[in-house]
Amino acid sequence: MELAYGPVPSRRLGQSLGINNVPPTTCTYACVYCQLGSTTNPETDRQAFFDPAEIESAIEDRLAALGPEETVDYVTFVPDGEPTLDANLGETIDRLQRFPVDVAVITNGSLLRLESVRADLARADWLSVKVDAADHEVWTQVDRPHGAVDFEAVRDGIVRFARDFEGTLTTETMLVAGVNDGAAVEPTAELVGEIAPDTAFVAVPPPPPDEEWVEPPDEAEVTRAYRTFSEYVDDVEYLIGAEGDTFASTGDPRTDLLGVTAVHPMRASQVSALLDREDADWSVVEDLLDAGELIELEYDAETFYVRPISPDRH
Repeated sequence: MELAYGPVPSRRLGQSLGINNVPPTTCTYACVYCQLGSTTNPETDRQAFFDPAEIESAIEDRLAALGPEETVDYVTFVPDGEPTLDANLGETIDRLQRFPVDVAVITNGSLLRLESVRADLARADWLSVKVDAADHEVWTQVDRPHGAVDFEAVRDGIVRFARDFEGTLTTETMLVAGVNDGAAVEPTAELVGEIAPDTAFVAVPPPPPDEEWVEPPDEAEVTRAYRTFSEYVDDVEYLIGAEGDTFASTGDPRTDLLGVTAVHPMRASQVSALLDREDADWSVVEDLLDAGELIELEYDAETFYVRPISPDRH
């Protein structure tokens, strides 16, 4: 396996150079929505998998091979498994700090109960922690943890780490229809509020999930979840697979509407204001609705416009 890959585009991290620091599907969880298939090596004990010097060399080679127009915004620990199972994670992060690129780690948070893991991750510049549920039963259904992982210890470890972390902290909540959506959302949002991330991402499962029955909630349910999370966290964004991350006006109302609604729902009044700024009329919205690129929803006596989660569903 390659220790480094990319860079690849990431909506959260710009151009990200990925790091494989654990063997494939070596994980503390066996999430029902995982794209990698079944966890073939369930594990909770940290161990050394690869020499940190080899990972450092692989990153150095990748950076040296970049063309004059290529850039890297982050080097990111995002292996096909749980990166904090790597006992050498802290040393590897330290080695990578010599490069002029920030270090990111995407973790399920299950091992943050360990002081050694909290110390390793404290070295990172940017961190994403999975928070799929706020109680043991729902957590077990969606994340299918290793039997040695205790939910309360996971929860306490994430909250404890968040209090002291000096980098950029984000959370990611993957919503699975009929499992952790609906009534389960508010307790999860409340927990995320206690963690107080810089940004809370609300996501839906990308295809293909490990279990065939797994489906994303519909757009109305995801919009309700977004609104609920917004009651507890200042900055909430979608990760729903729709392309686009435009926030400022580009002069193209179609591009701007699709960009913003890929990140969060827009009220009708916000859409009107955007169209006014760009001297455009409501026909832009009607064309996007007709093409299935935008959806109109009624929620809490207001009209919202969102990007479809999966265009082929409409």
